[in-house]
Amino acid sequence: MRANTNLFWILGAFFWLSDAAYIIWSLVGSEHREVEWVGAVAMGLSGVFAFFLAFYLGRTHAAQGGEGPSDLVDANIDDGDPEMGNFSPWSWWPFVLAFALALVFLGFAVGTWISFIGAPIVIVAVIGWYYEYYRSNFAR
Repeated sequence: MRANTNLFWILGAFFWLSDAAYIIWSLVGSEHREVEWVGAVAMGLSGVFAFFLAFYLGRTHAAQGGEGPSDLVDANIDDGDPEMGNFSPWSWWPFVLAFALALVFLGFAVGTWISFIGAPIVIVAVIGWYYEYYRSNFAR
């Protein structure tokens, strides 16, 4: 985490130096002698965002009381791999849910009648995915 913190500090400084060079370039290089505000604000705020991330990661690193697995030279890959939950590699319900949600959002963009087709499929897909372990071969 320490390496990530240092990288974000460097990235924030780079964005601010690039922002200063961009402002100077736009003042010197243009015939109107005006700052091009869209790029200047975007690069300045990108630097602020990088500094925020560096500060957050630095505070998190200090609060955890020790080095994380990613900072240790002799750590294995599995040391930093937490248990994320139980996922079914054979389940088709996420695909059904994604298709149904695509229909719902397509209805918002094209015509609301498509959303009325997708909404019941969303309900069926959520219920099917939730109760997947309570029926058939995978019942507990």
